[in-house]
Amino acid sequence: MEKRDIIAAGRKIAESGMVAGTWGNISAWDSSREGYWITPSGMDYFTLGEEDLVLLSIGNVVLEGCRKPSSELLLHTEIYKQRPDVKGIVHTHSPYATAHAVARAPLPGIVEDMVMIVGGQVEVAPYCLPGTLELAQGAVNALQERSAVLLANHGLVGVGCSVEEALKVCQVVEKSAQIHIMSRLLGGPALLSQEDIQLMCRSYRQSYGQ
Repeated sequence: MEKRDIIAAGRKIAESGMVAGTWGNISAWDSSREGYWITPSGMDYFTLGEEDLVLLSIGNVVLEGCRKPSSELLLHTEIYKQRPDVKGIVHTHSPYATAHAVARAPLPGIVEDMVMIVGGQVEVAPYCLPGTLELAQGAVNALQERSAVLLANHGLVGVGCSVEEALKVCQVVEKSAQIHIMSRLLGGPALLSQEDIQLMCRSYRQSYGQ
């Protein structure tokens, strides 16, 4: 199930333009193996098969797979270490979210669906070189208990209870980032109150869906 979900999400982010070429990465926690499956480094999402995925332990030991894992494996490891509720991670370079990351501008709580699924404003983690432990730790610190974080001059990370949920986070954040940029042309966005954000986030987590 986890591997199939990763393959499906990879094709979706490639088809939608949320990544270009082989950039970005996706992982899914496998409770039965006490580790996580992650996309390999530098492989095309449209040709990626389940046999190309790599299973890593929380100590970054390869448990299964013959491919070289994503260079951002430390990012995934640190999130799984600090957030046991997270079971899926999607990292994209989608244009509007990345514009915020490049400007190092947090994405404020302006759209209801975003604050419901993210839990509030999307913060920007400090700039660190890609693939480093410093980047991973900075992302975890900026993420806190929310579901999305921007990596300065880099891109977006979405997390969730599944790969599907993490992908939805990335999609909603990208849409909200576009709306934020457009709203600034109309005089600036009106922010939602913290009280309303907390109420909507609680409602989403407790009662949204079937």
